[in-house]
Amino acid sequence: MSELFKKLEGVQVVVFDAYGTLFDTASPIQKHLGVLGDKAVALSTLWRAKQLEYSWIRSLVGAHADFWQVSRDALDYAFEALQINEAGLAEELMTGLLALEPFADSAAAVQALRARGKRLAILSNGSPSMLDTMLRRVGWDKTFEYVLSVEEVGIYKPSRRVYRLVMQKFGLQDASSVCFISGNGWDAHSAAQFGFQAVRIKRSSVPDDRLPGKLVASITNLSQLSELV
Repeated sequence: MSELFKKLEGVQVVVFDAYGTLFDTASPIQKHLGVLGDKAVALSTLWRAKQLEYSWIRSLVGAHADFWQVSRDALDYAFEALQINEAGLAEELMTGLLALEPFADSAAAVQALRARGKRLAILSNGSPSMLDTMLRRVGWDKTFEYVLSVEEVGIYKPSRRVYRLVMQKFGLQDASSVCFISGNGWDAHSAAQFGFQAVRIKRSSVPDDRLPGKLVASITNLSQLSELV
């Protein structure tokens, strides 16, 4: 085993972020490339950026709305900014959020950990109904011990209250007993700052974030988790 993937000590629970980690947030737009044309990439990027921006602002000002509403607000903004006026397209893209495609490496990695008896969970910004619909579609509704939504605490990541949910649900006292995996750098670093052993799955070539919270590893494929936990 390489030093880069040194086995993590004391891990009792493996927790995944959902959006951008297990599931591809760009997959709804990929199904409408013919309609969107050269605006597809810009829409995908702006929609995702505004989803996160709006969730953070709502958390800071204390005006929570669930991720379905945040996502629709972000999409409406992106449509106006990019001057997209295709009738019914916004509704189709929102419906697509309930049927996101898993990344190619997700299923095998999750099943391998489960086969080894690892305790698994999801910790997500998504609302319970969004997550339940998405997981049932791919047959993962019985895969995770807990599917945790920020709706339980009424604030979005990276609030410490969200990461603390894992500790409360599993009855854990030591944050380092959790291995947390996210494709979002800000999420992974924030989880590390909380005390989790945080791993970043790099889904793109974007630079590493300059944020507090030291990651224990950065991987390029979820299959590499077997070398860590």
